[in-house]
This record gives sequence, C-alpha cells and structure tokens, in this order.
Amino acid sequence: MEMINAIGRRKTAVARVYLMKGEGKVTVNGKDYREYFPHVHVQHNVVDPFAVVG
Repeated sequence: MEMINAIGRRKTAVARVYLMKGEGKVTVNGKDYREYFPHVHVQHNVVDPFAVVG
C-alpha cells in the first residue's frame, strides 16, 4: 500500500500529514476529525479537499 506524507512548517510549528488508501477514515492526533473539530464549518474545511479530488 502506497503512503504519501508531507511536512509543513511555520516558525516553530510542524504539521505532518499521512495519506493512504483506505476506508475514508480521517483522524487527527488519534481522534476522529469530528471529535477533534467540534464545529461543523471546520469539519467541512477538513473533508472538502477530499471531495474535490474524489
């Protein structure tokens, strides 16, 4: 299974993302994204890019 990873940095902050084929489960720091981001508009910001690319 192929995994794509990327790192973004700004000042001292570091963000890492790992993408792999699967069942469409989105996790942030080990939690479901809906639990991690309780506001619906933020949840849409998380999953909208995946809807665009299919």
